[in-house]
Amino acid sequence: MTLAHDPKIIVALDYADANSALKLVEQLDPTLCRLKIGKELFTAAGPKLVEQLVQANFGVFLDLKFHDIPNTVAKACAAASQLGIWMLNVHASGGLEMMQAAKEAVKNSENSPILIAVTVLTSMNQQTLNQIGIHTDLTTHVQNLAKLTKQAGLDGVVCSALEANMLRTELGNDFCLVTPGIRPANVNQDDQSRVVTPADALKNGASYLVIGRPITKASSPLKALETIHQECLLFSD
Repeated sequence: MTLAHDPKIIVALDYADANSALKLVEQLDPTLCRLKIGKELFTAAGPKLVEQLVQANFGVFLDLKFHDIPNTVAKACAAASQLGIWMLNVHASGGLEMMQAAKEAVKNSENSPILIAVTVLTSMNQQTLNQIGIHTDLTTHVQNLAKLTKQAGLDGVVCSALEANMLRTELGNDFCLVTPGIRPANVNQDDQSRVVTPADALKNGASYLVIGRPITKASSPLKALETIHQECLLFSD
């Protein structure tokens, strides 16, 4: 599949309202990227915005990181699937039963989007894990959660691009790896503790790259998107 049909860039719409998000989206090309809607924007704008973006031919990653009892997560995933989204996610730390329930709900939906799980947030480091009572080495913890995700039948995980090579080797070529914390060279790291350039992320085995401010805060978002897309072309099959 070519990049034109499977763009590797997911633009993070980290906005507080629909109008701001739509103003940015009008400057983007759906053949070059997909869009990520997180908790803030979804809470402010709701399902209507998701459906509007889907109708504009953008693949939408609904990044709500569901984490609750299995039945509740399953129903939430089923409802999300009805919006026509391309991808959604849950927290792997919710456990095997919760993830299996989510997968079953998505599989039985008419749209059946890609379902992935979050391992360890890219804003977290070893000290943060220790503070919440997890004393396993961060890399080992990510690996354990990713293996549990695959056991549950999900399509992949959200992970740092720093772990992508390890997870690609461990879990195979068909396992989807979505990597936030992507920053082109010489760009501010902002609040991400573990960051990688687009080229290195793809070399490491990432399937898709979540990129926010380097595109959304650029003087020309489309030009920034096109530049990163060209970089992706060099490292894609």
